[in-house]
Amino acid sequence: MTILESTGKSYQVDEQGFLSKPEQWDAGFAREIAPELGIIGGLTDDHWCVITFIRDQYMKTGQCPMVYEIGRNCGIRLAQMKILFPTGYLRGACKLAGITYRLEEVHTGWLPAKRLTAVKTPLFERIYRVNYRGFLIDPADWDEEYAIYKAKELGMVELTQKHWELIGYLREQFTKTAEIPTVYETCEANQLELEDLEKLFPTGYHRGAVKISGLMAK
Repeated sequence: MTILESTGKSYQVDEQGFLSKPEQWDAGFAREIAPELGIIGGLTDDHWCVITFIRDQYMKTGQCPMVYEIGRNCGIRLAQMKILFPTGYLRGACKLAGITYRLEEVHTGWLPAKRLTAVKTPLFERIYRVNYRGFLIDPADWDEEYAIYKAKELGMVELTQKHWELIGYLREQFTKTAEIPTVYETCEANQLELEDLEKLFPTGYHRGAVKISGLMAK
């Protein structure tokens, strides 16, 4: 951990110069590191549009917005982005905003009312090993954050309590029997029709519900 001093304030940064605690950020931090990132002559309105949008989205979602979203929101095209942030999006714009992808958090609105796992390892230090089809290799590595990221990867817009109930059922049954319940068993146990299951997991039972639950059919 390194301490960056600027105008009487101290900031904790990691070995790559990213702010370790996003809540420490202020405009002074961005101004201080801008020259190190190839930005000469100060931060312009366009710089601040990008920086502000990144921070606003991080506060809402716990994640850095995609660079495509920056372009749409601030009306900035690729060539202009390259001029504004010569060191890149993550190593330039996000660093100025005090955010790093390593500090991304899961939005609390997606988490279940009661967790199924107890984890102490920081999210950016966790390792989830998956096979070539994207299934988790070891079900013991699963946690709620994995489920949320996998759901987002599959294009889902939320995980509701009903989703978590079904995920909990699948994991509980797998723990008891070492087998994944059939789609019939899952629907019957959770009082679902196939169309209900489709609404919950549009990519399918095995490619959606089972995958998000950290299980894999043999």
